[in-house]
Amino acid sequence: MLTAASLVKRFGGLTAVDGVSFAISEGETFGLLGPNGAGKTTAISMICGLLKPNEGSVTVDGEPIATTSTRGRSAIGLVPQDLAIYPDLTGEENLRFFGHLYGMSGQPLAGRVAEVLELVGLSERKDNHSKEYSGGMKRRLNIGIGLLHRPKLLVLDEPTVGVDPQSRNAILESVENLSTAGMAVLYTTHYMEEAERLCDRVAIIDEGKIQAEGTRRELVSMVGEKDRVTISGTGNLAAAAEALRLIAGVTDASSSDQRIDVLATDASAILPELLASVTTSGGSITGVEVEEPNLEAVFLHLTGKALRD
Repeated sequence: MLTAASLVKRFGGLTAVDGVSFAISEGETFGLLGPNGAGKTTAISMICGLLKPNEGSVTVDGEPIATTSTRGRSAIGLVPQDLAIYPDLTGEENLRFFGHLYGMSGQPLAGRVAEVLELVGLSERKDNHSKEYSGGMKRRLNIGIGLLHRPKLLVLDEPTVGVDPQSRNAILESVENLSTAGMAVLYTTHYMEEAERLCDRVAIIDEGKIQAEGTRRELVSMVGEKDRVTISGTGNLAAAAEALRLIAGVTDASSSDQRIDVLATDASAILPELLASVTTSGGSITGVEVEEPNLEAVFLHLTGKALRD
């Protein structure tokens, strides 16, 4: 659905985006994860045809994207980081206005406005001016505008910045439902937990360059860290730990007072086998915790700095 090839953007002596390439398939949510100033918004501006690249190209649904043509851009829904709504219009009026810009009208527009209001949870506040909305509600309206014309690619640039936790969760739930409808989603964020929750694949970007790309599991494997499983219990835990070390995928298992600590390559896949082994070895399980390495560790490994530096 989207192919970005070797994108470069310079501002004077500063190279803000330096050879960025990636592709997104239909129904996939792809994350650009990086700190503020990493080049995420500049890359998005080129992808949406708002900024001309110095080098490289973009195609969406097979159509080339350029600043000099609207061709291909109708397939894109953009939700910018800065709110793009009219405060003196109601939620419904905002959607109708942008619908007209998309060339929609009449009953099809009215029906779609109602659908979008329901989707972003604003049906009951549709007649309120958007200046009366909370920060989270404004963000949800912003997303609704991007969805209005049923784009094939939805681009969200840090849509949860500055919102309260409840609104943030509502936004994330809305985004989670989009790819299931077959829409391709490009999602930028500097929140590791958002990328892990939403994205099928993630590209880690820093100083204008893609440092690594892949699924969370693929990226974590680059660091070499293992999943950690803590099994609490009673009984013969020493014998249980010895038995666990024989299971494929387990790299270490040790017992101490009422617990077994296990290091494994893919703990979730072998967890039933681990628990069964403890039981058959004479252990009685009272609790289990699984801790997987996260993208924060990957970012630190690749860049030598924390994600929010």
